[in-house]
Amino acid sequence: MPIREGGHEPETIIAASVKVEGDFSSEGNVLIEGIVEGSLRTARDLRVGERAKINADVEATNAVIAGEVHGNIVIGERLELEPTAHLFGDVRTKTFVVANGASVNGRITMGEVVEEKPVRGKKAEIPVEAPKAVKAVKEPAEEKVAENPFFGG
Repeated sequence: MPIREGGHEPETIIAASVKVEGDFSSEGNVLIEGIVEGSLRTARDLRVGERAKINADVEATNAVIAGEVHGNIVIGERLELEPTAHLFGDVRTKTFVVANGASVNGRITMGEVVEEKPVRGKKAEIPVEAPKAVKAVKEPAEEKVAENPFFGG
């Protein structure tokens, strides 16, 4: 899924000399070569260049990461890490491709994620037992003094 192959030209490019702070949102393909701090969301594909630094939570449909990302990542379809990629955060995606040399420090959730939702109109029934009476018993402690030849005993 490399952006620029198969007609997937980026609509937004954040160049190496650009720093974006705040919530960044796009409906098209995004290429990051610079710095992003805050949050980064796109409805399409994301490419993070080798020298890019992202300090943000990231959401996209597909992503190829070659740079550094500090934040949680949610990718709807496919996440690919190139050999120079460094991720620091939790990852959730359907498909995860990791090249030799890439690093991930966080939890990874892959595949179809089914979140448990409560059934409407029904409360979860948890059996609760009545507390059992506890009787405290105090027994006299036996005092035993060991003879110790080192302390004159």
